[in-house]
Amino acid sequence: MSFIVELWQFLRVRKKFWLLPIILSMLLLGGLLVLAQGSAIAPFIYTLF
Repeated sequence: MSFIVELWQFLRVRKKFWLLPIILSMLLLGGLLVLAQGSAIAPFIYTLF
């Protein structure tokens, strides 16, 4: 949890708020790939990448 706090402090101090959507989309796509790993839709998701 300290990593998230440090990341937020970095973004706030350095005024790098434009990185936040990029980080969130990468986390969302990574979570989607992990959750779909054992499902029937996995081949369709992997073809996107």
